[in-house]
Amino acid sequence: MARNIQSLERAAAMLRLLAGGERRLGLSDIASSLGLAKGTAHGILRTLQQEGFVEQDEASGRYQLGAELLRLGTTYLDVHELRARALVWTDDLARSSGESVYLGVLHQQGVLIVHHVFRPDDSRQVLEIGAMQPLHSTALGKVLSAYDPVAHSEAVEADRKAFTERTVCDLDAFESILDLTRARGYAADVEETWEGVASIAAPIHDRRRMPVGAVGITGAVERVCRPDEEGALRPELIAAVRDCARAVSRDLGAGRF
Repeated sequence: MARNIQSLERAAAMLRLLAGGERRLGLSDIASSLGLAKGTAHGILRTLQQEGFVEQDEASGRYQLGAELLRLGTTYLDVHELRARALVWTDDLARSSGESVYLGVLHQQGVLIVHHVFRPDDSRQVLEIGAMQPLHSTALGKVLSAYDPVAHSEAVEADRKAFTERTVCDLDAFESILDLTRARGYAADVEETWEGVASIAAPIHDRRRMPVGAVGITGAVERVCRPDEEGALRPELIAAVRDCARAVSRDLGAGRF
C-alpha cells in the first residue's frame, strides 16, 4: 500500500483547522493544535501562503484561509450548481433532438465535459464526462471562446491544431467565427474536429450574466445538417439548443436573454 505524504497531510490538517475556526490563528495556536514544532508549522504555512491558500494579517501576524483556496471552492460549487440546474433541460434536449448532449466548462486550455446525456436510442455509447475538447474547433469551445475573455485568450494563444481539412486555424478567420457566434448566439462545428460529425452549442450565463459554460448537441452530419444544403444546420436543432441554454441560464438566475 502506498504511504501518504506527511507534509501534505499536515498542510491539509492546517487548512481544516483554519476553516473550522471563527478567528484568525497564530503560529503557536496552529502548532500546538496539530502537535507540530513551530519551525515545521511555519514552513508549511509559508508554502501555503506563497500558493495563495493561506493569508497572514500584517498587523497581528495571524493566519486565515487565502483567496486562492476560496476561489477553488467557488469554482467547484459553480460547476456542480451548473450541472444540477442543467440535468432536466439536457435530458429534454436529448429527447427532442434525438442526439447526444454535452455540457462543458473552461478548464485549463480546453473544454471539460461535466455532463453527458446519451443519444436516446439503443446504440452503444461511451460516457464522456471528464473528457477534454479543444477550444478552437468544437462548438462548445467556440462558444466559450466567444463569450468568456479567459477562454478567448487561451484559444488565441494556443497552438490551433488542424484535426480535419475543415478545421479553422488562422487567427483572423477564427476571430471572424467568434464574431459570428456572438452575433447569432450559437456556434457550429461541421466536421472541423471529427470527420462525419457535426455539433451545435450555445452559451450559459449565471445571475451576474457571466458565461459559466456551454451546452450543445453532437451527432452525425446527415442528422444534424440539412439534406438540401451542404454544411447548413437544421434550424429546429439550433432553436432547441438555444432554448436549452436559455432555460439553464434562467435557472441560474440570469433572467431572459
